[in-house]
This record gives sequence, structure tokens and C-alpha cells, in this order.
Amino acid sequence: MSHPLDDGALGQLFREARTHSAWLDRPVSDDVLRHLYDLTKWGPTSINCVPARILFLRTREAKDRLRPTLSPGNVEKTMKAPVTAIIAYDEIFYEKLRKLFPQNPGIRDLFATSPELAETTAFRNGTLQGGYFILAARSLGLDCGPMSGFDNEAVDREFFPGGGQIKSNFICAIGYGDPAGLFERLPRPDINEVCSFV
Repeated sequence: MSHPLDDGALGQLFREARTHSAWLDRPVSDDVLRHLYDLTKWGPTSINCVPARILFLRTREAKDRLRPTLSPGNVEKTMKAPVTAIIAYDEIFYEKLRKLFPQNPGIRDLFATSPELAETTAFRNGTLQGGYFILAARSLGLDCGPMSGFDNEAVDREFFPGGGQIKSNFICAIGYGDPAGLFERLPRPDINEVCSFV
């Protein structure tokens, strides 16, 4: 049976967690990145389609390839982060459905014959997985700096060549954030501003 997380865990995931743009000089190991994916993969997706594809940029050379695609305000924080992840999605995720959703062997054809449905499903569920990725990172004591200020098409040409099967969604700097670089916390809407009960 599931139990509510304690207040400290909720704070780490939500209340005290911040978007970071300054980083401590502390590496993130490949083992931590593997653990991060192993948590992320368990988040629910439609028909277990799991379309997210994650490219971890760990070296200066890899991040230098990303640099020209970034908006000017995102360059420094991306280059200084120990790791920058490109969160992408696979438009032909359905080729793996025979393995991932074996209870319906014909489901692959539904997406293969409808590119619009495949794109919508891949983007929506890949975005969900991006949210799980951030929460999984925070649960491991990492900080995140997700951002969308970059040229998607340029990123795709550079990192996912070969016909556009994999498309970038957003990028996320990962590491151990430097609290000295935090901005003042911005407000969030109250429940009565955004929620309704019927």
C-alpha cells in the first residue's frame, strides 16, 4: 500500500526545489545518470509507449556542439552545468510496441498509418517523461535547469541526424546547483485561479 511522502521529501521534490542556472564544481557520475533514467522509465505513458529519448552531454566537446543552437541567455548556464540533457522523443516509438505493449499486437499499425496521431502521442508522452525526469533527478539530490530557449531544428540536425525520427523537446541542465545564483522565487497561482470542482 502506498503512503504519503513525508514533508521533507515533498519539499525536496516541489516546495524547496528551484530552477538552477549556476552550478557547483561537482561532477555527476554516469552511475547517477543511469539511476536517474532507471527511475524516469517507470512513469506512466499511454499504452506504455515510452517515447522519450535522452542524450546526456557530459563533455566540453559535446556541449560546444550545442552552444550555437542556444539562445544567448542560456549559453553560460548550459556550458557550466556538469551535464546537459537533451530531452527528445521518437516519432516512430510504435516500432517498439510489440515489446512494450504485447497484449495488443496490432496497436503498432494504428500509429504507423496515422503520422499525426503518432506525433501527438510521442510529443505528449515524451513531455510527460520529461517531467518525470526532473522529479527523478530531484529525488536523487540533483538540481535541474530545464529550458526551451534553443533552436530545435538545429539541435536535431546536430544530434539526431538521419531523417527526423527523433526530435528535441527541451534541454535540462543537471548538477548540484549553487544557491548563490538563485533568483527570488516567483509566485504561483492560487487554487481558485486555476482549478474548478464539478
